[in-house]
Amino acid sequence: MIAVSVQNILKTYEKGKVRALDNISFEVEKGEIFGIIGPDGAGKSSLFRVLTTVLLPDSGIAMLDGFEVVRDFKAIRQRVGYMPGRFSLYQDLSIEENLSFFATVFNTTIEENYDLIRDIYVQIEPFRKRRAGALSGGMKQKLALCCALIHRPSVLLLDEPTTGVDAVSRKEFWEMLRRLKAHDITILVSTPYMDEASLCDRVALIQGGKILKIAPPLSIASDFEKKLYAVQSDNMFGLLTDLRAWQMSDSIFPFGEVHHLTLKDDAQLSEKEIFEYIKQKNHSKIMIKQIAATIEDVFMRLMQQG
Repeated sequence: MIAVSVQNILKTYEKGKVRALDNISFEVEKGEIFGIIGPDGAGKSSLFRVLTTVLLPDSGIAMLDGFEVVRDFKAIRQRVGYMPGRFSLYQDLSIEENLSFFATVFNTTIEENYDLIRDIYVQIEPFRKRRAGALSGGMKQKLALCCALIHRPSVLLLDEPTTGVDAVSRKEFWEMLRRLKAHDITILVSTPYMDEASLCDRVALIQGGKILKIAPPLSIASDFEKKLYAVQSDNMFGLLTDLRAWQMSDSIFPFGEVHHLTLKDDAQLSEKEIFEYIKQKNHSKIMIKQIAATIEDVFMRLMQQG
């Protein structure tokens, strides 16, 4: 069953000069965790604002649970839970007061839907009298998720929910999302973190308002068609410059403590030959090894091809 359907959605700014969403289309099945993966400015927030009926598309159709975002905006707002990237709850209200307020807005109570938020709320309940503005990043994140769930939505939209929180809170947050699947809630989550893509059922890679690829995470990584090498030397900046200038290089990007290198299709070179080229450029402490591609490698290659 299709829970979310987006067909040829176009959204522009500055009188059509900037295309935030460039005729994008995709579908999300009920109960799926669907990731929208891309850097800042890729169009993720514009997409979520369209789906939550906050922003009108220039053209195209978007449906949530069979309701159209423009015509049926009132019905959609009763069925959608939304957590924006920036903490937007009432800073002067306590945890308990914020949650009660949002329950009242949707004509429900905390008690009525407590089973849905129990696993999340018990982690912040000892601080329920504390003002939201005084909470840590991880606690704010949990409170915002509780408020987005308190009316038991069928579709949950999370716009970069882990930005600015520590690694432990990020891990806990994704564990909470996996548990929410048991309640048959469809989850769309956007993130600039490529490592979070592996935690989704399927992901859409987005850049410049365009969908580059949609597939399960493992499938995306396995579709990388070239040999990929991790290379390293005593002069990493010089190595990057030398490999970018090399006529045999197809792509070279920094990845943490190493550079990821692919060669042109007609460059049938061994690791030893790559080593010799780097050595000729007066590098030492050279390391070269073939590695498996990640989703980030695929994303960078799709951007290069695009």
